[in-house]
Amino acid sequence: MKRSKKLRMLVFAGLMCLVSVSAQAEPWVVMEGGDGPGKGKHIVFLIGDEEYRSEDSMPQLAKILAVHHGFKCTVLFAINKKTGEIDPKTLDNIPGLEALEKADLMVMFLRFRELPDEQMKYIIDYTNSGKPIIGLRTSTHAFNYKKLKDSLYARYSFNDKDFDGGYGRQVFGETWINHYGHHQKESTRGLIAKGRENHPIVKGVDDIWGESDVYGITALVGDCKPLIMGQVLSGMNQYDKPNPDKKLVPVAWTKTYTGERGKTTRVFTTTMGHSFDLNSEGFRRLLVNACYWGLGMEDKIPAKSKVDFVGRYEPNTIGMGKHKTGLKPSDHKLP
Repeated sequence: MKRSKKLRMLVFAGLMCLVSVSAQAEPWVVMEGGDGPGKGKHIVFLIGDEEYRSEDSMPQLAKILAVHHGFKCTVLFAINKKTGEIDPKTLDNIPGLEALEKADLMVMFLRFRELPDEQMKYIIDYTNSGKPIIGLRTSTHAFNYKKLKDSLYARYSFNDKDFDGGYGRQVFGETWINHYGHHQKESTRGLIAKGRENHPIVKGVDDIWGESDVYGITALVGDCKPLIMGQVLSGMNQYDKPNPDKKLVPVAWTKTYTGERGKTTRVFTTTMGHSFDLNSEGFRRLLVNACYWGLGMEDKIPAKSKVDFVGRYEPNTIGMGKHKTGLKPSDHKLP
């Protein structure tokens, strides 16, 4: 009897160890797509910014794409190495980047990351693969190598001089410049750029507004074509009047990027991305349509893409250190 009891205890302990190892081995979340035009396509999200609550907004966007459109979505987070919790302040760890090897689309919302070479390699390999890329808000300054200056990938830093403007300017069209709209005092109304009214990405997009302030830009490099112009509003209300002293500035554009292997890819960039911007149906639809466009699925974009929230969307407000603590990727899984 004692031997049998001891055996059961050992088996139970072994199972608990397997569960623990499994949990530790998957510090990300996978949302399997259902039926829809996106079935069979895999989108990988890279999330890690300390300010704009991308760890709240991007999982919700992934759910919309998976549930309403059929895309499989893998969501990767900045993860605290000790706790296994989602931690935007951890600048040097995004586990699971090997998922990019089988991705059809990469969606990036990063800020000042300094990833080790073994992680960064997956991002750069994907960037050079010719597959599409979408970047939001702080992805114009996604990387900042200060400690690892000898890294193979240090040139992708936002302020690099030789690789002018680093990853942001070279891939997305611009790096970090400044806040053109007054941060947290002037919001943004998005207006479709003249001559772009028939572009597939703006199909069914009626209105865009968000609490993001308009980012400043110098000159968009490469073949950037503005798609949405940002009108600086005089306050943080959707119906505030425009600031007459500030001209329209691009807040979303399309471009191409030709990587080191000579392969050219489609790129969509938006400098909007405040956690509350996702409350704008127009902004959600813009992002969903951009995914279709990036994947070459323009003909599959519905007349008005379904962008209803999946479950509750209650993001924390923006600001350094204001992220929800104690959360793990599994907390974002589909019901």
